[in-house]
Amino acid sequence: MFNPFKSLSQKISPNFLGIDIGTTSIKLVEVKQGRQLPMVTNYTFLQSSGHLVRSNDVLQTANMKIFEEEVIDLLKVALKHMKPSANEVLASLPVFSVFTSVFEFPEMSEGELKKSLTYQARQYIPQPISEVALDWMKVGERTDDKGFKYEQVLLISVPQELIKKYQQIFKSAGLSLKALEIESLSLARALVGGDKTPTIIIDIGSRSTNIIFVDKGQLKFNSQSDYAGASLTQALATSLNINPLRADELKKEHGIVNAGPNYELSTIMLPYVDVIISEVKKAEYNYQTQFPGSARVERIILSGGGANLAGITGYFEKEFGIPIVKASPFLRFEYPGMIEPLLGEINPVFSVALGLTLREFS
Repeated sequence: MFNPFKSLSQKISPNFLGIDIGTTSIKLVEVKQGRQLPMVTNYTFLQSSGHLVRSNDVLQTANMKIFEEEVIDLLKVALKHMKPSANEVLASLPVFSVFTSVFEFPEMSEGELKKSLTYQARQYIPQPISEVALDWMKVGERTDDKGFKYEQVLLISVPQELIKKYQQIFKSAGLSLKALEIESLSLARALVGGDKTPTIIIDIGSRSTNIIFVDKGQLKFNSQSDYAGASLTQALATSLNINPLRADELKKEHGIVNAGPNYELSTIMLPYVDVIISEVKKAEYNYQTQFPGSARVERIILSGGGANLAGITGYFEKEFGIPIVKASPFLRFEYPGMIEPLLGEINPVFSVALGLTLREFS
């Protein structure tokens, strides 16, 4: 029988909210299906500056604390400003709030692998298994010199308590949480996609830097550093004896362009940039140890607010000797023309939020 509503229903495309709750900010994007690519219809970004004056004034911390009331209040403000039509949320979990590790097993069935992973989880996860949600994904395989095959599996563990907190946060804000995923997966999806180029994504946030290794379009290895954008701001504030808010302004205005009248500012911040670089090189060594014979990294993508620091691309290029590019997740989307002049600044900031929505349009 002819259904007069069939063709109409096919044209109705769902809208989703991608929400990235960072340590000091919240990023929201609303996305629906466009003519050829997913379309960004709305976005907003709210940042709390209290952390610059009071170090413990953050939205969440590395010891898995998330301050629900502060997040809900900021989220309600963002929603009031944004007025989205979408209600379903895809949200990210920061890498410091979850446990990830790569394990290697002889080739085995899915059932045997599940049992082996559960056993390994008990040995490494600092919480009872009943209190966490476990997930895993195969990230590689190798054959030893005797011909035996081994599978490399990334184990992901998320505290059930944290999941409940996220559910409560979005419920209190009048939203429905559809899915949670670690931000590393969102970043890999948004910035690499199906590109097979061996890549390091360095996502420099306010309080942490996420270091992600992607090969053949797949997340392979993850590391994290507590040195990030706030480290540079604090260095300026302490060295120049100025208010952290003013220090943050100077950092954003002058960056680390190591020449001219702002040379002194660069000399103050560069040691902390060097620490981040050192952490990346350490992570690369660990990656190569975990995945012997892996392809040499051919490029680095800089993401997060730290990617907007003037001079950072050139500085990283000198240190690593490979192409360094700034994150451009909006390339995978259609968007209103009015956004075009802002892309240089907002592209790295919305990488996670945009990557979240892509899981629904792949």
